[in-house]
Amino acid sequence: MNDQCLFCDIVAGDLPSVKVAEDETTYAFMDIHPASDGHLLVVPKRHSRDLLDIPAGDLAAVTLTAQRIAKAAVNELGADGVNLLNCCGADAWQTVFHFHLHVVPRYVDKSKDRLVLPWQPGAPGDAKAIAQLGDRIRRAVN
Repeated sequence: MNDQCLFCDIVAGDLPSVKVAEDETTYAFMDIHPASDGHLLVVPKRHSRDLLDIPAGDLAAVTLTAQRIAKAAVNELGADGVNLLNCCGADAWQTVFHFHLHVVPRYVDKSKDRLVLPWQPGAPGDAKAIAQLGDRIRRAVN
């Protein structure tokens, strides 16, 4: 058993999980603390700490697996929508430091859906500050 990573242990079969999908790069399993009916996680089999660490190919594979599962949640579970959620860093609510995407089916029927929006969009932000931040990010990306 891996003392460092819970999800590596799940992928290795050292800890139990309810597996939903698996391919050579990804592993998807049900979340044991679900925010909604059908909430699950998709992880790369190869360990990556977070969004800043994951190789592009693994990120693409996880995203494509999450998309397939989201479609299944809508078609098979009757979900009215789906959220994909990634938390990168402890201050962004990451609690297991192995990259993962939450696939959270959403329902109009709140008996199936316990997730609430933690942030409510309000009045528009300061346009000058938004433009300045955008410029900084644009320069760093390009």
